[in-house]
Amino acid sequence: MDHYQKQNNHPNHSGQHSAGGVSYTSTDSPGLCAFILTLISYLLIVATFPFSLCLCIKVVQEYERAVIFRLGRLLKGGAKGPGIFFIVPCIDSYRKVDLRTVSFDVPPQEVLTHDSVTVAVDGVIYFSIKDALRVVTAVADYSHSTRLLAATTLRNVLGTRNLAEILSERESISATMQSSLDDATDPWGVKVERVEIKDVRLPVQLQRAMAAEAEAAREARAKVIAAEGEQRASRALKEAAEVINESPAALQLRYMQTLNAISAEKNSTIIFPLPIDLLSQYMKNGNSKNGKNGKSKKDLLSDDE
Repeated sequence: MDHYQKQNNHPNHSGQHSAGGVSYTSTDSPGLCAFILTLISYLLIVATFPFSLCLCIKVVQEYERAVIFRLGRLLKGGAKGPGIFFIVPCIDSYRKVDLRTVSFDVPPQEVLTHDSVTVAVDGVIYFSIKDALRVVTAVADYSHSTRLLAATTLRNVLGTRNLAEILSERESISATMQSSLDDATDPWGVKVERVEIKDVRLPVQLQRAMAAEAEAAREARAKVIAAEGEQRASRALKEAAEVINESPAALQLRYMQTLNAISAEKNSTIIFPLPIDLLSQYMKNGNSKNGKNGKSKKDLLSDDE
């Protein structure tokens, strides 16, 4: 069994390999058995040449890297690729790692906010591989681990926010989640590039309550605006009445303007306003005549008696 000694310096060409942010250096030689198996494998390659090239030569794409293990040990030089690389059959095994950006949906999470409101929130995570060696050696399944960590981080971050902050500050919440996930996945060789909050689902009763509150607020604002308009209109009418009171001819001009506006609409009936002063004169004259007639009747009755 091999024994490993932890060191904190970076990997070099003396047999060190970085895993999980810690460098591991093999202190034991491969051993006689490993040397014999390696020698036999090379002899088989030479004996079956050139047919053995089909098993020895491998190719990885531009966006891939290959991590090679020889008898369970990482080979020197780090990950191979892109292009052609050479392996020894029977004693070498390798694993391809895709360096392209991967996205996945975070399932809806039931979150209790800081103000005790239950909401269902889902999101999307974008991540990529920045260190192929650590992805292979530091974590068993980096994709599944990142998904679980994203769901947990989403619940933890949203649990410290109020409902109003979740609805209005999505960008800051996404930035906080990205920073937290990036710090947590850095020892695995994973780089979290972007975090987005997709949807925030509220309970139906809460949606109705919020809609009723918003409608009541709009009605209150409308009433205030209408009251302010009435107040301004009354002030303007008061000022107009004071101006007209100073000049009686202005009232007649206003009558004429009103008649002009009515006649422009081609109406068959036109209401012509008469000044009250003119009517009052006629009323006074009528009362005086009635008074005289009444007196004459009394005189006649007295004469008859």
